[in-house]
Amino acid sequence: MTDIAARIAGAPISWGVCEVPGWGWQYDAATVLAEMRTVGLAATEFGPDGFLPDDPSDKAKTLADVGLRAVGGFVPVVLHDPGVDPSVEVLRALEGFVAAGAGTLVLAAATGQEGYDDRPVLDASGWSTLLRRLDELSALAASRGVLATIHPHVGTMVENADDVSRVLEGSTIGLTLDTGHLLIGGVDPVALAVGNAARIRHTHLKDVDAAWAARVQSGEVTYTDAVRAGLYRPLGAGDIDITTIVSTLEKSGYDGWYVLEQDTILQARPVDEGPVADVRASVAHLYEIAAAVR
Repeated sequence: MTDIAARIAGAPISWGVCEVPGWGWQYDAATVLAEMRTVGLAATEFGPDGFLPDDPSDKAKTLADVGLRAVGGFVPVVLHDPGVDPSVEVLRALEGFVAAGAGTLVLAAATGQEGYDDRPVLDASGWSTLLRRLDELSALAASRGVLATIHPHVGTMVENADDVSRVLEGSTIGLTLDTGHLLIGGVDPVALAVGNAARIRHTHLKDVDAAWAARVQSGEVTYTDAVRAGLYRPLGAGDIDITTIVSTLEKSGYDGWYVLEQDTILQARPVDEGPVADVRASVAHLYEIAAAVR
């Protein structure tokens, strides 16, 4: 089994870089990648379109030049609408993945709307289409040597406990275990890891302020407003049992990435150290866990 330290990766969203229009002030790629290396991350997900160069070879070179490996990345596509063909967008993304040596496609079942504060309700036909396409896209990615996973995510068509159960029962695609989005969607990430370790092929580690998560669940505040208010915490500073999750996965033979993600919204360029301080704290906490489960 590969040492956990070699499988700790970052994501630009921890620096406030997001695909949602109007999300907030955005760092440039050079700064983010340099700070990733400073805190000891081994690799990164790509981030949204436009963060790294579009050309696959340029994207690969940008990461290689700073000593980061490519994990892959988050690709939101509409899966439930029979009039939309998601394979076109996925194939385009896979070109960049293959060129950069990235091995993980993180699919999200996009609603077709902007943002993550609302979503439509699917009927049986929509669910049938979505589940079929998950397996089709998984096979498409595998034909390019890339592992596809589905990311349960707030404000997408796969969000809550019922949605996750439908995916587990109705498809064979692996899961991205995103500890934060699962908790906010009403899924216990610890129980999911313990009961379905074999289906978990990729991991996004977030820690969460449970009080803010409950306010999102109740509809009292939107997801975006909760993120802005500090919904996500550095690992070990929130209410999720990250230690049990990592220990469970490692004991099950999991050899995938642990991607550190604390979704962040910045109003302006920070005058202090900025988001890298929280990432550094999360890396240190995960190293402590790694030492304990070794």
